Amino acid sequence: MDRGRHDLGLAVRKEVMGEDYVARTIAGAGAFGADFQEMINEHCWGNTWARPGLGRAKRSLLNLGMLAALGRMTEFETHFRGAITNGMSLEELKEALRQIAVYCGIPCGVECHRAAKRVLDQLAAEKAGAS
Repeated sequence: MDRGRHDLGLAVRKEVMGEDYVARTIAGAGAFGADFQEMINEHCWGNTWARPGLGRAKRSLLNLGMLAALGRMTEFETHFRGAITNGMSLEELKEALRQIAVYCGIPCGVECHRAAKRVLDQLAAEKAGAS
């Protein structure tokens, strides 16, 4: 493992996904999944997300399209939240979901809207709790 790339990836992952989410995910992996979490930090986040060339919002947009097409709604929700963190506006996200529905099918678009609503509801509850 490249410790520098891992640590950079972990930092980027926390910035995009939130420190609490990352801590819960890593802790939840336990001993069995610890190596996998290290690989995710190093390769997904350190070798890809940390690269120059594409901004984080564009990377988020790509992930949303790919995750929708693959039907990976749990990861879609996680990355929908990350897309908001990365500066995508709700108008941009609405347009992305519309395009996803056209190219991946209306049932996929429906699932993506359900996932988006769950995230938006969570964010609103978090905001209300912080007030």
